[in-house]
Amino acid sequence: MTTIAVLGNGRVGGNLAAALTRAGHEVTVADRTPGAAADAARHARIVINATPGAGSLQRLAALREELHDKILVDVSNATVDGPDGLPADLLHPGSSLAEQLQEALPGTHVVKTLNTMLFPVMTAPATLAQPPTAFLSGEDPLAKQTVRELLTDLGWHNEWITDLGGIQTARATEAAILFVPHVIRSSGFTPFAISITR
Repeated sequence: MTTIAVLGNGRVGGNLAAALTRAGHEVTVADRTPGAAADAARHARIVINATPGAGSLQRLAALREELHDKILVDVSNATVDGPDGLPADLLHPGSSLAEQLQEALPGTHVVKTLNTMLFPVMTAPATLAQPPTAFLSGEDPLAKQTVRELLTDLGWHNEWITDLGGIQTARATEAAILFVPHVIRSSGFTPFAISITR
């Protein structure tokens, strides 16, 4: 059992919190109540960033002390939304939200994952017709191994998880969000994920 704080109580955060609780972890969900995120982060070993990506950097940078020496699992994508509310561009071109978080939180082990799929797939990958891929980006091998174990608790087979390397590789997975509006307009909100097939 691991103590986990989920920052963000929307569809993504709620879905992850429920699944991790079912897997036997001690999970706290922090809403936008003043101080809730700091309190949750302070008492957790792993913190999951499921806040809207456009405001994540500012919110989490303010928790530098609480996040020190913690694993921060970043599942968000920082985008500029179009008129229809779907992602139209990246907020950090030439970089990534994960890199910005790691720079702002040097004492925190940032791991990027689960950001290349619609949220239902995060906790039910086996429901897709073909195996999806979950990517890991981060500087700390032990932190990535811990996150890999969390993913297996969520139903991810080890062979479906690909470690891309350092945090800079998150640029590639975050850019994949630009597929999403086109796929949704073409096929609707049917769950899907980016998959590497060999």
